[in-house]
Amino acid sequence: MNNPFLEDFKTPFDVPPFDKIKVEHYMPALEKAIEQSRDEIDQITSNEEAPTFENTIEQMEAGGDLMEKVTSVLFNLNSAETSDELQAVAMEASPVLSAFNNEIKQNEKLWSRIKAVYDQKASLNLNEEQSMLLEKTYKGFVRSGADLDGAKKERFKEVTMELSKLSLQFGENVLAETNEYLKVIDKEEDLKGLPKDVITRAAAKAKEKGYEGKWAFTLQAPSYVPFMEYAENRALREELYKAYMRKSLKGNDRDNQEVVKQIVALRAELAQLLGYNTYADYVLEERMAEKPDNVEAFLNDLLEKALPKAKEEVVEIKEFMKELGADHELQRWDWAYYSEKLRKKKYDLDDELTKPYFKLENVIDGVFKTAEKLYGISFKRNENIPVYHEDVLAYEVLDEKGEVSSLFFADFFPRDGKRGGAWMTSYRDQRKTENGKVIPLISIVCNFTPSSEDTPSLLKFDEVQTLFHEFGHALHGMLADTTYASLSGTHVYWDFVELPSQIMENWCYEKECLDLFAHHYETGELIPEDYIDKIKESAVYHEAYATVRQLSFGLLDMGWHDIPLENAKEIKDVMAVEQEAFAPTDLFPAVPDTNMSVQFSHIFGGGYAAGYYSYKWAEVLDADAFSVFQEKGVFDKETATLFKETVLSQGGTVHPMELYKKFRGQEPTPEALLKRAGLIG
Repeated sequence: MNNPFLEDFKTPFDVPPFDKIKVEHYMPALEKAIEQSRDEIDQITSNEEAPTFENTIEQMEAGGDLMEKVTSVLFNLNSAETSDELQAVAMEASPVLSAFNNEIKQNEKLWSRIKAVYDQKASLNLNEEQSMLLEKTYKGFVRSGADLDGAKKERFKEVTMELSKLSLQFGENVLAETNEYLKVIDKEEDLKGLPKDVITRAAAKAKEKGYEGKWAFTLQAPSYVPFMEYAENRALREELYKAYMRKSLKGNDRDNQEVVKQIVALRAELAQLLGYNTYADYVLEERMAEKPDNVEAFLNDLLEKALPKAKEEVVEIKEFMKELGADHELQRWDWAYYSEKLRKKKYDLDDELTKPYFKLENVIDGVFKTAEKLYGISFKRNENIPVYHEDVLAYEVLDEKGEVSSLFFADFFPRDGKRGGAWMTSYRDQRKTENGKVIPLISIVCNFTPSSEDTPSLLKFDEVQTLFHEFGHALHGMLADTTYASLSGTHVYWDFVELPSQIMENWCYEKECLDLFAHHYETGELIPEDYIDKIKESAVYHEAYATVRQLSFGLLDMGWHDIPLENAKEIKDVMAVEQEAFAPTDLFPAVPDTNMSVQFSHIFGGGYAAGYYSYKWAEVLDADAFSVFQEKGVFDKETATLFKETVLSQGGTVHPMELYKKFRGQEPTPEALLKRAGLIG
């Protein structure tokens, strides 16, 4: 059997030949990749010359090409275009990869060479990037159990393998629960309040599922969110809300309660094995925040400032409900509906007014033009580049000299094989070799409102924001200019990784930027200036409530991870832990038999464990950094070039606080964020 992974790709820019890769190719290619990587490690450990930075650290960094090819395709497609068969392969591959990673990290000959180089660090005369690579390699081994004795080392291996399986299982349970739910509506009166395009898509979904002449709604964001915001039928909003919040909480084989308890206990054990008090201590050692006390102080300080205003916003909604004649208590399934109604009344603005100006193709063009004006890059569609689904668009990214410096893949619409949400990822990281620069292959994956039979894909403003956000992450990958792949692009401290994405959101509020692309899809008319003013004004509408909600997730994350092993082992009730963590932020009555933790993929199925606070942390950074652009001009070339050179191109080559200070001239302060959120004058 020809295996595409084991041959030269022979594709433009060595992109994976997605159309030729079959499920049965992954495991044989992975086995070959492990064999090759073992050989590469053996070459290092059998070298009789004294360990040096070049023959040990750099040689390690240069290996693993086949491994990157196989794993990047496998795990990216398992998120973006999966199937039962691919999920089974991912489940099979994860423990194998964990075991191999442990094998490398606990290879005593390799560890002794790394340690020998690290011990000479002061006399090696390394540059900043080399020094960071050495530091990261050394710490990576220590934090992976290299310094543990025999019994602890064996247990560490078992724990990491079990965690990799549980994390995958968690995500697959949530995806299956999301995909399984379908609410079929057969009475037209139950659609009252819903926008026309939402109804059209619901009819198409019903037809696709065999319910022609009816309307079907799912728990995927483009279906669920507008239903909660616009549907007048309160009983149906309640039904959908409860369905959403009971994912993986039904006592069936996709229930994640035991999975959560196991993950939390194993993470606490892993931390204890390495000498840390809690998993949060272990994680935060490699973050700008440094320790749990700093995170909790940060979250609680913001909560103190936001909570009184958030309570006022809740009272405002209750008063508005009375005006409308509502005689029921404000519940969680009411918030989005009444909040949207009040927003429309206050600002005379809703998504139906602005969506015609945000045709997806125009927004893509706008984000490209924004990047061009700021950073001098341009984008050229190339239909000869292989893609993994017909919806995916592929672009060459050209630098100021017109040379291809990166490839960019965009995958915008929901489908059954794709998990919810939006994210940026990489199929190949940028690096430099003897043969020159290896260009990165960068992708963003979203779940936007698709087009219908009579309407193109028109985005809500928050979807425009999402596109700018993920594109900010993509810029971090596309503009990378480092020697080593492991320090390239988004390979930075986790609480720094959101700065490039969140700062990018700021441009879509600026007239100079909106004028580049916000044209009515039928008339070509530019978005009216008063709409832009209203978008800006309404951006801080219920911002305190949104802040408290975000902080509640950060506190829940810390509630699960800032606990020592003996406490983690004693957890009996997932609901009780969640209630305790949410108590300081609760603004609504509790809803029985609902739970966030069992579907909190960021912390149990992704990389945000003990790190969810970083979204708010990055908002402090982005507001502070964008204030420079506001002062100098949002398209000021000098400021943009400085940001590109100090932040976007540098990846993880320098400590993030040092990079930030090179751009800003000082450490960040929260004042700009608090002003932007309307929490201070």
